[in-house]
Amino acid sequence: MDDVEPPRASDSVTPPVVAVVGPTAAGKSDLAVSLAQRLGGEIVNVDAYQVYRGMDVGTAKLPVAERGGVPHHLLDILDVSEPATVAEFQRWARTALEEVRGRGAVPVLVGGSALYVRAVLDVFEFPGTDPAVRARLEDELRTQGPEEMHRRLAALDPGAAAGILVSNGRRIVRALEVVEITGRPFASTLPAHVAHYDDVRLLGLDVPRDVLDERISRRVDRMWEVGLVDEVRRLVGEGLAGSRTASRALGYSQVLAFLDGTMTEDQAREATVRGTRKFARRQDSWFRKDPRIVWLPYDAPDLVERAVAVVRG
Repeated sequence: MDDVEPPRASDSVTPPVVAVVGPTAAGKSDLAVSLAQRLGGEIVNVDAYQVYRGMDVGTAKLPVAERGGVPHHLLDILDVSEPATVAEFQRWARTALEEVRGRGAVPVLVGGSALYVRAVLDVFEFPGTDPAVRARLEDELRTQGPEEMHRRLAALDPGAAAGILVSNGRRIVRALEVVEITGRPFASTLPAHVAHYDDVRLLGLDVPRDVLDERISRRVDRMWEVGLVDEVRRLVGEGLAGSRTASRALGYSQVLAFLDGTMTEDQAREATVRGTRKFARRQDSWFRKDPRIVWLPYDAPDLVERAVAVVRG
């Protein structure tokens, strides 16, 4: 493997912004670490739940020993009881990204949320909010439940509903709020694929659906084996069950249902597999709409070399 000369702060060329995207369980984290090692880069997390301290097993957060000595940013910055919005995450990630570039290093973004990736990389302004509308919708969420609210959203804006988990009441409420105050579908407020930065390289990991389904099953089994249930029990004591954001994460919401007696443990595990597979399909669908992404086969023997070649242009 040829060494790549890491960029230096004194170099006249500003380092590119690199993003590794694709569905969950595709192998993004491992590729991002290898890519950062080759490019002299640092990783910026763009996963909505890896920002939470203690949410390690269920988010497949890389242990420090597996990070290859590469600096990682936006991991473990919030308690599980703290809410977080996409707008806040955009500010945090862009600040981290600029600090990395300021050191002459290549920022390598990695995560599976198309919304978060686009909020960081693209010209992305957030629609306004109306406190009265938001409060009313949140009251309706409490009385009607997320499933009914999701059905309402699907009737008004099928595109937005397709990209939001049924269990994610907070995002459902936000989409309904935007539809009500703008008179337009929430999905239509998403901008064109226009980058906020001068040099962006997007790499996607392409995994056949049947292979991905099996990888997800194995990942969920592994999460149970290494202690997801115990992790959730511990986090309940730190406010997970009452959180507006962290409790919605796949795996965590299902284990919470098991712990409160509304599911058996086997049902919780199966629901996690089903939910993760559905989520992975939505992720893939959203990312496929971005023509800038260069898709690479997940199992290519020269995957890292091909990824480096894309970045180097």
